[in-house]
Amino acid sequence: MSDRPVPSRPTSSDVARLAGVSRATVSYVLNDTQGQTIPEATRERVRAAATELGYRPSAAARTLRRGTSDLVLALMPDWPGSETLTASTDALARELQRYGLTLLVHPGGADLETSSLWSAVTPAAVLADHELPAAEKASLADAGVALLPMSGAGDGPRAYGAEVQRLSGRAQAEHLVALGHVAIAVATPDDDRLAFFSEPRRTGAAEVCAEQGLEAPMTVAVPTSRVDAAATVTRLAAVATGVCAYNDEVAAMLIAGAADAGVAIPADLSIVGVDDVRVSALLVPGLTTVRQPVDASARSAAARVAAALGRTLGDGTGVDPLVSGSALPVPELVTRGSTAPPR
Repeated sequence: MSDRPVPSRPTSSDVARLAGVSRATVSYVLNDTQGQTIPEATRERVRAAATELGYRPSAAARTLRRGTSDLVLALMPDWPGSETLTASTDALARELQRYGLTLLVHPGGADLETSSLWSAVTPAAVLADHELPAAEKASLADAGVALLPMSGAGDGPRAYGAEVQRLSGRAQAEHLVALGHVAIAVATPDDDRLAFFSEPRRTGAAEVCAEQGLEAPMTVAVPTSRVDAAATVTRLAAVATGVCAYNDEVAAMLIAGAADAGVAIPADLSIVGVDDVRVSALLVPGLTTVRQPVDASARSAAARVAAALGRTLGDGTGVDPLVSGSALPVPELVTRGSTAPPR
């Protein structure tokens, strides 16, 4: 074991000494304290000294000073992991960072006991789509911790996530109708945990069918077994020529089942997915799908959090405009070989 002393971590006193200012001035500058009239030249000198020494303000000290940290605690529902969910979480973390906030994701769903968790990390805000117990919500309010929806369904901002899913379902059905399909079905996952996403998508597809004077789409749950998927595809092909699949994974299961059942895609059955995951372009045929507006959704969610906390962007330009109901980012249709006009 080496006997060399471990280099000490630079302190605010070191920065103050190098910059020729007081420790209070260092704190005001590096924590961007409002209401302080400090010349810009002095601010630059403090920042340069901090950079030279590799000094960063203590997060623990900031928490003591403010009573909250820069953490945003996301209580993740009990959703199965997916490529899109990971991309959405990563995008939200990047967008929150623009406001000086750090995302902390904790899985577990509605049954998770969260009071000890949030009291331990003292977040600035808690994001949750499930309903918290009344006592827990009261405790958060008493502690000054903002409780915000992550994406949920309901009025105001909570409707945002559901609305994006509804638009995805509409985009699927609109594409099939434009190709000439008049018998459309909806294929959902055999997993009740995903109803938050599947129900608005089914609603969107049903709206398009109603607007076109078509029968309401039949809804079929797709099992995870390939053998059962073949039977499901045979059933679908008997009543529909186009299918709005819940996502690309469900669509891939249908394409595999179709190969086993002797159902030609897209000649006998057109299939549209949602998400545009990487494997979508590798399927045979390539999957027509609806790409989710992941980055735009994350930017909107971060802006809502920042607005609730009174945070501004790191460059001082304020908060990104919130996405309103009239300016929702629109899911994008990606056309490949799994859809064609009915024969």
